[in-house]
Amino acid sequence: MKTKRKGGNQDVYLELVQRVPLRPIRSEDELDRAIEIVDELIDQDGRGADERDYLDVLSDLIERYEAEAHPIPTASDAEILAHLIEIKGVSQAEVARETALAESTLSEVLAGRRNLNRTHIGRLARYFNVGPAAFQFTE
Repeated sequence: MKTKRKGGNQDVYLELVQRVPLRPIRSEDELDRAIEIVDELIDQDGRGADERDYLDVLSDLIERYEAEAHPIPTASDAEILAHLIEIKGVSQAEVARETALAESTLSEVLAGRRNLNRTHIGRLARYFNVGPAAFQFTE
């Protein structure tokens, strides 16, 4: 991004605000313009304080718009477990054996008839080398 610094960082900040005002994003076009500015600022070396502040606020506005316009659906225990098994390329029997969980328990979870509990999540998280937060925990 080529910005003028003749009057200091204030000119840079005002130029950024003129390009994409710091207000709620309401459309995909506004989102695209905002992301373009974020990309330019991230690629720029030596951002000033005003540019860092602008980037911080604009990033928050982008995050808020995307959370409302493109929410990420939560996955069920069955979907998460099935995905991890597929990614690791193992069988349900192997997971049961390595985690000391009953294969019938894993079958019920995969069929959506049972949720994972804390013990299950702990063992599965260690086995799949993921944090417990990877599993949606509901009790």
